[in-house]
Amino acid sequence: MLVAFSISPLGGGESVVDAVADAVRVVRESGLPNRTDAMFTTIEGDWEECLDVVRRATEAVGRHGHRVSLVLKADIRPGHTGELDGKVARLEERLADG
Repeated sequence: MLVAFSISPLGGGESVVDAVADAVRVVRESGLPNRTDAMFTTIEGDWEECLDVVRRATEAVGRHGHRVSLVLKADIRPGHTGELDGKVARLEERLADG
């Protein structure tokens, strides 16, 4: 299962970099495969693992304001692992084939 999410504090000021850093720290310390880009963090694991990390990251961001916005998207594909890199590799392979 892949879970992509974005968390932002509300009411804590203009910059969210400290809050995002706290959330990404939770993700990286979880040990789950992960990737962070300019808009989302994606993690790979089972339901319980992923939702626990999202909950803890949300709590970390919540310490930076009085309200939190969470956007979450999941790709649920039982029996498949390594999709964090696998999906991108298959796309790049297709693009290289022309």
